[in-house]
Amino acid sequence: MKKILLQFALIAFALKVPAQGYLFEFGTVRGLEALVASNAPEEVPIKWFDVNTGKDSWYFEGDELVCQGLPIGVIRSEKQYQNFIMHIEWKHMEAGGNSGTFVWSSAVPGDNRLPDGVEVQMLELDWVNQNKKDGILPPIAYVHGELFGVGGVETVPDNPRGSRSKSIENRCLGKGEWNTYVVVCLDGVIKLSVNGKFVNGISQSTQRKGYICLEAEGSPIHFRNLRITELPHGVISEDQIADLIQ
Repeated sequence: MKKILLQFALIAFALKVPAQGYLFEFGTVRGLEALVASNAPEEVPIKWFDVNTGKDSWYFEGDELVCQGLPIGVIRSEKQYQNFIMHIEWKHMEAGGNSGTFVWSSAVPGDNRLPDGVEVQMLELDWVNQNKKDGILPPIAYVHGELFGVGGVETVPDNPRGSRSKSIENRCLGKGEWNTYVVVCLDGVIKLSVNGKFVNGISQSTQRKGYICLEAEGSPIHFRNLRITELPHGVISEDQIADLIQ
């Protein structure tokens, strides 16, 4: 039933939105042999396609990919990935900036213009000060690499904040400073290293293969040094795979 509903959603999406056009190459992907080979193996550029942002939303400054933040939406990788290690560096340019990356995504926007998958949150540290509810400050760990399923994807948090998982140590740096994430995705489990230490994770994701997305969510953010190392495939069922975009 899930696959049928997703197929209908894809058809409806295709009728409403122009085809997802190729944008640029950014980052590289390599095989598992990169971890053990004596000689550096070939690295293949990753192609990115616009889902619902716009060509003017993204541009390059040297080797840095810059996202202006608007309109809210995502771009997606050309291929789907199941088990992999993703290294990515990012920095916000405004206090309270909001962005992130999605893994195991269908890259089909929902009502909020963002897709399903597991979100790896990238928030600038002042976000909590700017988003108090009833005068209550959100937990500071919220801005240090929170992980959570979205769009119907369910996960089990390592460090629960409701259905989300928050980091057990605060390690992100503020605006204008580079942060390094290492995201290990393996058979429904995700472990996140923030600036050199693993501090967060989820397990039992109901979706375990899909596209990688980069998010525009209202404020400028820079990305650099994206590298994906693919790992061997695991046992997976059809309903754990995001639909392919035709």
